[in-house]
Amino acid sequence: MMSGDDYRESLRRYKPNVFVDGRKIESIADERMLQPGINAIALTYDYALKPEYAPIMTAVQHTSGKRVNRLSHIDMSAGDLLNKLEAVRLVCQETGCAQRYLTHDALNALAQVTARIDDARGGKEHTGRFLEYLHRVQDQDLTIGVAMTDAKGDRSLRPHMQANADSYLHVVERNAKGIVISGTKAIVTGAPYVHELLVMPCRNMGKEDADFAVCCSVPVDAPGLTIVARPAGRPGEKVEHGEALFSRKYGQSTGVCIFENVFVPWENVFYAGEWEHSGHLTYSYATHHRQTCIGARAGFGDLLIGAGALMCEANGFDPGAESHLREQMVELIKITEGFYACGVAASVYGKADEWSGTFMPDPVFSNVGKLLLATQIYDMHRIAHYVSGGLIVTLPGPDEDHNPETGAKLSDVLRANPAVPYEKRIETARFIEDLTAGYQGGWYSVISLHGGGSPAAMKQEIWRNYPVGSKVELVERLLDRGVAHDPNRAITRNRQPGKCCDMGCSAPGQPVMVDLPAKASPKG
Repeated sequence: MMSGDDYRESLRRYKPNVFVDGRKIESIADERMLQPGINAIALTYDYALKPEYAPIMTAVQHTSGKRVNRLSHIDMSAGDLLNKLEAVRLVCQETGCAQRYLTHDALNALAQVTARIDDARGGKEHTGRFLEYLHRVQDQDLTIGVAMTDAKGDRSLRPHMQANADSYLHVVERNAKGIVISGTKAIVTGAPYVHELLVMPCRNMGKEDADFAVCCSVPVDAPGLTIVARPAGRPGEKVEHGEALFSRKYGQSTGVCIFENVFVPWENVFYAGEWEHSGHLTYSYATHHRQTCIGARAGFGDLLIGAGALMCEANGFDPGAESHLREQMVELIKITEGFYACGVAASVYGKADEWSGTFMPDPVFSNVGKLLLATQIYDMHRIAHYVSGGLIVTLPGPDEDHNPETGAKLSDVLRANPAVPYEKRIETARFIEDLTAGYQGGWYSVISLHGGGSPAAMKQEIWRNYPVGSKVELVERLLDRGVAHDPNRAITRNRQPGKCCDMGCSAPGQPVMVDLPAKASPKG
C-alpha cells in the first residue's frame, strides 16, 4: 500500500488536461490551488499505514487474500460495513471530507451489477472483468473518481430526447477493440487528482436510452478528456496568515469532465448498452454512498462539537454549567450521533446481495440517516454559531494581529477567559468561521444537502423500501379484520417479516467491528 507521499508522487505519472480558474494546470501534484484536496486523499493512505488505525483502515480482500486499503475493499459482512463507517468517520474528522470513500462505494456497486448481468446471461464475463479491474486498483492502491452525474440538459426529457446528446455521456461507436464515448459528467469529486474515473449512469435507462447505459474505467489523462475544475479549499494568499485555518490545509475540488470521442478498450468496459441493469447500479451505488456519507458528516460533526466546546471555554463559560449552552451542545451531539446511529443500523441490518454476495447496507436506515444529515446540517451550523457568539464573523482580519498600532490593544480587550490566551480564542473563532460561516461553510452545507442525491430522492427510496404493508396488516389484524394479503394492493405491497427475523441481527459467526484503543477510535 502507498503512503501519502507515494500517492502525491504517483500523480506525476499522469498528465490530465485540467483547467482551474481559466488556467491550464501543468503539474497536478505541484499545483497550489489543488493541494488541500490532495492532502485530504493523502491522509487516507497514511492512516492505512499507521498501526493504531490499521484494524479499521485495512481489510483482507476475500478474492485475492491480500490486505488492502479499506476504501477499496468489497464488503462481505455487517462487520465490514461497520468498520468502513468508522474508517470514514476517522479520516473525515481530520479532513472534513476525505473524498476517497467514493472509490469504495463505486467498487461495491459495480461488484453487484456485474454479477447480476452474468446471472441474467448465464456467463462469467462481466464478473471476471470486474475482478481483474478490482485487483489492479487494489494492487496499485489507486484512487478512483466517480463520474456519475451527467450534465442532464432539460430535466423534463430523457437522455435520448435531449437536443444536445452530449448532455449525457453515451457510446458513439463500438468496434472490435472497444467503445468510443462522448458527453459531459458534472460534479465529479476530486476529478483533477484521482488516478482513474469510473463512468456510471446517473439514472434508470429505458430501451431507447441504451447508448447512454454505459459503465467503464477511464484514466484521468485519457486523450479527449478535459477537466474543468474549481480550487480545492481556500489555498489563497491571505489564508497563509490565519484566515482559513482549516480549508487552507484540507478541501475538495470538483470538476466538470468533458469526454470528446474518448476510446475505451473492452477490458475497461463493464457494460455498454445493458440498459435494463442501469437502475440497479445507480440504486446500489446510492445506497452504499448514502450510508458512507453518514460516517463522513459525523466526522464533520466531531469538528463542530470540539470547536464549540473550545469556544465556550474561551468565552469564559463551562457549557456543562450553563444550561442554555449545554442544551445546544447536547442538541449538536444528538444530531451527529442520531444520524450516525442510522449508519450503524444500516450496517447491522445489512444483507448479502443475492448475485454477488457483497453486503448491502439496509436501504431504509441508509436513506433515513442521509436525509437527517442533509436537512440538519444547517442546524449544526446554527448551533455552532449560537455557542460561539458573534465574534466568529465580526473579528478584524488576521493582519491586524500583527499590526503594531492595533495588535496589542486587540489582544487586551478581546480576551475573555483569563486561562485562555487571546491568540487561542481568536484562532478557535476563525476555525469555526472557516467551517460554518464562510465559503467553506456554505460548501459543506450544499454537499451535505445534495451530495449522494437530493432529499427528494432519499424520501423516494425510504417509501419504496419501508415495509408499510407490514404495519397496515398489523393494524388490520388487531382490528380482527382477517383480510388476506393482496399483492396488488398499493399500500400493502412492501412487506417484510420484521427486523428481528429468524436470522437475528447478524448471522452466526459473522465478523464484528474491530476494537481500537480509545485514542485511535473516531469517537475516542
